Amino acid sequence: MEIVLKVLVILVAMQHLFFFWMETFAWTSFGRKTFGGKREYFEQTKSLAANQGVYNAFLSAGLIWSLFVGNLEFEAMLQVFFFACVVIAGIVGAITVSKKIFWIQSLPALLGLLFLAI
Repeated sequence: MEIVLKVLVILVAMQHLFFFWMETFAWTSFGRKTFGGKREYFEQTKSLAANQGVYNAFLSAGLIWSLFVGNLEFEAMLQVFFFACVVIAGIVGAITVSKKIFWIQSLPALLGLLFLAI
């Protein structure tokens, strides 16, 4: 179970590093290709997406940090907090942007919370 949990932590952290890259550095190219839409929209929302990308980097950093703290109780508390943040962000994304976001973003974090509870 511990290995599966660590894999989920790494998976979710890597997802959010990818989201950080896309929203901060590739919003007008890869972001546009991913979400579709007019070039003008992506140009106009470039700074908003970059800000959002930084928050994704924080989520990733918190999950990665949890793997190196050396205290199992604190590690679990960090993972609960950051997984919960990811789940909430995914729910908001599903409501405001696309239902796919729930499955891509929230589901792996929910699985992480499940493995923490076992």
